[in-house]
Amino acid sequence: MTQIAVTKEADRYVARIEGVEAEAEITFTRRGPRVISADHTGVPEAMAGRGVARALLEFMLADARQNGFRIIPLCRYVRGQYARHPEWADLFTTKPGEDP
Repeated sequence: MTQIAVTKEADRYVARIEGVEAEAEITFTRRGPRVISADHTGVPEAMAGRGVARALLEFMLADARQNGFRIIPLCRYVRGQYARHPEWADLFTTKPGEDP
């Protein structure tokens, strides 16, 4: 199994895989004291098919739970995953499948 390391930087969540000279990200914008928008998910070809986007999303969701903020799902990937997982509704500003 691929070991994916995810960290949070100023305005993005970043995933790295040892031995791969690329990084994946979910970029976000702070929209208020307890709200961010997930703007874009990007995974380079060198990291494709390894569950990297999912690892980024899970990290973002855990961060939202731990730090008490909600997410506006502007990113198509995030919005699509949320539509499949209505149990995440407490972490989002919209209903599952609803466009922000």
